[in-house]
Amino acid sequence: MISRPAKLRREHFSLAIEQDETAFVPFEDIAVIVLNHREISLTHPVLSACAEYGIGLYATGDNHQPNGVFIPFLQHTRSTRIWRLQQNVGKPLAKRTWASIVRRKITNQAACLRLSGRDGTEKLESHARRVRSGDSDRQEGQAAAYYFTQLFDRHFQRDDARWVNAALDYGYAVLRGAITRGLVAHGLHPTMGIFHDSEQNAFNLADDLIEPFRPLVDLHVIKHLRADKEIDLTPSDKATLVSLLNVDVGMPRGVMSALSAIEHTVESLVRVYDESDENQIELPLLIGLTQHRADG
Repeated sequence: MISRPAKLRREHFSLAIEQDETAFVPFEDIAVIVLNHREISLTHPVLSACAEYGIGLYATGDNHQPNGVFIPFLQHTRSTRIWRLQQNVGKPLAKRTWASIVRRKITNQAACLRLSGRDGTEKLESHARRVRSGDSDRQEGQAAAYYFTQLFDRHFQRDDARWVNAALDYGYAVLRGAITRGLVAHGLHPTMGIFHDSEQNAFNLADDLIEPFRPLVDLHVIKHLRADKEIDLTPSDKATLVSLLNVDVGMPRGVMSALSAIEHTVESLVRVYDESDENQIELPLLIGLTQHRADG
């Protein structure tokens, strides 16, 4: 995250960040760059390197919330074949896959309540068990209405101008961009969703896959509630929200960072399409807020 005036340029295999001093970061060590100041300039070779190394580059608006993401174009060698698989996926398979995603989302919401010391875990687990193909009974919406009031307070509204909602929006935007980056890297088209299908949304598929990851942001926000009345996020708030990409989650292949879990989830979705088997989907399990250690 870059939150002060800076000039970004490419120096061989590294990103050069010119501020009071110049720092060099190897491109191969970067997954995400967030540009969080109006006086940041960058060169064309930096954009080219971001595409080359599969780096998600975020821009923020006047409210300092992410409002755009630069992602690689046609990075995958089999994009056309995978796009055809996406276009031809049958409704029954899509509905079963969506049910798996919703079920895990609600399970993770229950885990968030438990990890934050809130009541209501059993009720959410009951909602998760009742999810059917396509979530025809709208268990997701019922669970969400109950979950947020249990997690925060009974007067909580997602559209209120308050620090909690600013933090949730920022964290979700970071996840959404990371998922979009993963989709493109694996040859999937972000506009073609499983459940979301708005013609005005360029990230329908990312909005499908983000659902079980959202409670990771929720848990962080409830653990870091601000006591003051400020609405705006501080640079520290934003940095810690970006760092959630490095928090451990449970996956079928073991504990890994959220960013790695996103890659595994996207890879598994390709197998769902390729094998017409919703059981191939691999989804994260919320286990806490422990930062991932490279040595495992």
